[in-house]
Amino acid sequence: MGFYDFVNYVVYDNPISKTVTSTIIGQKKVMPPVPNVTIITEKVPLWKLASETGPFVRIAAVMGASAMVLGAYGAHRTFPKDRETELKMIFDTANRYHFLHSLAVLGVPLCRNPKIAGTLLISGTVLFSGALYYHALTAENKFGRFAPIGGTILILGWLSMVLMGSRLCQKSM
Repeated sequence: MGFYDFVNYVVYDNPISKTVTSTIIGQKKVMPPVPNVTIITEKVPLWKLASETGPFVRIAAVMGASAMVLGAYGAHRTFPKDRETELKMIFDTANRYHFLHSLAVLGVPLCRNPKIAGTLLISGTVLFSGALYYHALTAENKFGRFAPIGGTILILGWLSMVLMGSRLCQKSM
C-alpha cells in the first residue's frame, strides 16, 4: 500500500469516514446503468440545413447585403455642409442597427416560433433604419415618427426570441 492509497483509505474508504459522510450527505442514490447506445447521425451540409429553416436565412443575407451597400454609399456620399456631422451620425446609426439586426435574423430559425420573431425583427428594422436612412439622405424628418415605433418592435422581436425559447432547449428537455 502506497502513501496515496493510505491517505485515500484514512480520509474516504474506512468505515468511520463512510458513516460520517453518509450521515452528513445522505445515502447515495444508485443510478441504473446507462445502456451503451450509439447514435448515428447523418452528416448534412449547412446549405441543406439553411434551406430547411425557411426564408429567414435568405432574408438575413439580403438584409446584410443591403446594409453593406448602404454603408458603402453613406461612407462616400457628401452630406450638406451645414448639417454634415448630424446627418452622418444618423446614417451611421441606421446602418449599424440594420447590419446588427441582419445578423439577428440569422438566429430566428432557432426559435420555437420563428415567424413571430422574424416578422418583428424584419419589420422593426425596416421602420427604424428606414426612417433614419430617409432622414439622413434627404435631410427632412418626414418619417421620423416611425423610428421609435420600429425600435419598440425591435425590442419586442428580441423579447420574443427570449420568451419563446429555442428549439434546441425544447428538444433537450
